[in-house]
Amino acid sequence: MARHIKQGDSVIVTAGNDKGTVGEVISVNPKHDTCIVKGVNVRTKHMKPTQQNQQGGIVKTEMPIHISNISPCVGGKPSRVRFETDADGNKRRVAVRDGSELHVLRGEGAGK
Repeated sequence: MARHIKQGDSVIVTAGNDKGTVGEVISVNPKHDTCIVKGVNVRTKHMKPTQQNQQGGIVKTEMPIHISNISPCVGGKPSRVRFETDADGNKRRVAVRDGSELHVLRGEGAGK
C-alpha cells in the first residue's frame, strides 16, 4: 500500500493531544504504520547513566504517532492525497485540496 506520508513532509496532526500542530516528519516506520514528527507527541524519559551517556537524567523525546492521525499540510490546512501517474509513467503525490503536487522538503530531516 502506498504511503501518503514521506520523510521530510510538512504535516498537520488531525487527532490526539497535539491536534492542529504542524511539524516535519523525521522518520517513517512502514512496518508499524507510524512516524515521528518534530515537536509532536513529546514524552519525558528518565535515562539511567550509561557508558555512552555518563550524566543520565531526564530527556524529552518525540515518540511515534500513527499515520492515520496526520495529514499533509497544504496552505495551513490538512489535505488528503491522490496518487497520479503522468505520461512518462512516473507516480506522483497530489493534494486533493488544491491539486498541487506534494514535494518533500529538503532539509535536515529529509532523506533520499
